Amino acid sequence: MEKIGTADAPQAIGPYSQAIKQAGLVFCSGQIPLTPSGELVQGGIESETRQVMQNLKGVLEAAGSSLSKVVQVTAYLRDMNDFAAFNKVYAEYVSEPYPARATIQVARLPRDVAVEVACIATT
Repeated sequence: MEKIGTADAPQAIGPYSQAIKQAGLVFCSGQIPLTPSGELVQGGIESETRQVMQNLKGVLEAAGSSLSKVVQVTAYLRDMNDFAAFNKVYAEYVSEPYPARATIQVARLPRDVAVEVACIATT
């Protein structure tokens, strides 16, 4: 098991790794809309989603993978009314064949953000 860490995504704000690489897979922890320097992105669901996807891109690249190798995504939204706007930005970062995905509305996310995304990719 290999711990993955990069300065291209925010550092973990708890006892977890940005990602773990194991058996040809990369398990990315959920990313929230923090810049790599730790600043919270403002501006609504589209801005937040864009930062989350940039963070995942950075973590995956540090692991020798990429967004094109993502096989499964779990997205957490504070408000399912943001689903269409989330999808609009998400679609800028993924391509066919699209990863399998679950999207879940939750009561609250860390730092009271609107979105968090975790994924699993191949190397």
